[in-house]
Amino acid sequence: MLIIKNGRVMDPASGLDGLYDILIDGETIAKIGMCGSLSDMAAESALMSSESLTEIDASGCVVAPGLVDAHVHFRDPGFTDKEDIGTGAEAAKAGGFTSVVMMGNTSPHMDNPDTIRYALEKGASTGIHVYTCGNVTKGMEGKELTDMEELLSCGAVLFTDDGKPITDEKIMRRACEESKRLGVVLSLHEEDPSYITDNGVNAGDAADALGLTGSPRDAEIAMVQRDIAIANETGAHITIQHISTKEAVEMIRKARQTNKRIHAEATPHHFTLTDSAVAEYGTLAKMNPPLRKEEDRLAIIEGLGDGTIETIATDHAPHTKTEKQKPFREAPSGITGLETSLGLGIRELVQPGYLSLMELLSRMTIQPSLIYGLDAGRIAEGGIADLVIFNLNEDRKIDTFASKADNSPFKGQTIPGRVKFTISSGRVVYRAE
Repeated sequence: MLIIKNGRVMDPASGLDGLYDILIDGETIAKIGMCGSLSDMAAESALMSSESLTEIDASGCVVAPGLVDAHVHFRDPGFTDKEDIGTGAEAAKAGGFTSVVMMGNTSPHMDNPDTIRYALEKGASTGIHVYTCGNVTKGMEGKELTDMEELLSCGAVLFTDDGKPITDEKIMRRACEESKRLGVVLSLHEEDPSYITDNGVNAGDAADALGLTGSPRDAEIAMVQRDIAIANETGAHITIQHISTKEAVEMIRKARQTNKRIHAEATPHHFTLTDSAVAEYGTLAKMNPPLRKEEDRLAIIEGLGDGTIETIATDHAPHTKTEKQKPFREAPSGITGLETSLGLGIRELVQPGYLSLMELLSRMTIQPSLIYGLDAGRIAEGGIADLVIFNLNEDRKIDTFASKADNSPFKGQTIPGRVKFTISSGRVVYRAE
């Protein structure tokens, strides 16, 4: 039995915000009460059940729902030199996440029941809630749909070929029709490769400095425009992943005026950095879609503020040092993100006044849970005890990682909101040293 005392409890799902104690019995929240009101109840309950009582004094800290990330790469199976499900989960815990959804660009892909089952079985041993996607197309080749109904029955919670766009319009339409029939969400990587000769860097000055042509903004704009139209016609639920351009933000804003089944996510790197970061950080700032201009960064922030972009996802993408030390054109795209996401959100969105802390937490907890139908993202009596406790006013230098990888342009920087405890299903799974 566990009691968390004296914390500022913030629950975006209910709007609860105040000083409370939380009593946890087993995997669930037994009671939420005013500070000091639950100690006798906790002691009596522990005595009656012959259980030990653990106390956490959360004075000066925020107690929020465990964070939810619907877009992570744990590289398992197939690329476990970069990350595996176990180390990915440790990175999640250190970042305050209790629920994550793995992407399917693994080897083998998440396009068959055996790989789905493998991932879920391994995830079940991590101490947090590890979900997985199912792939939209076999082998992520964009040519033939998977048996989405079968993968759904095996435990897939969303469908995506993330890492690759679905370029064939007929395949995309069929995928939308099938996802509508099954009531699941398609999460879409929106970069038309016909526009791109060198990925990972924005076309223009940043690419020119490297002697590359880069990835133009039209690569994203064209596919977002196409897929909004198909979603409107078919009634499918879609999420535009890691949105990077102001034009795409505006298209989502207009689409959502009449169709709430269209969603978008933003990453911390896209609301923090611009393509000028490539000159400073090199391949550590190489990602797909690439970092764009300041006007794009601000448009993403505006979209997060007005609800156009409902979720924040890390797109946690670990790579080995050897890979990232290759020349820019040869190095893989992506950065780690689980251990820096909350702090960057506080530093870049809350402290400047773009979002309130409650709004930030909403986009990192209840919103992704509602979109993907996850039992997560809220604090409620009788509900699952998934919590993060962090100190809003305590900074942390980004110098160590629980992930196998440290490919982050934020390494060496200082971020606020140090995670003190992560609690999943009533168990303390992370405690800051």
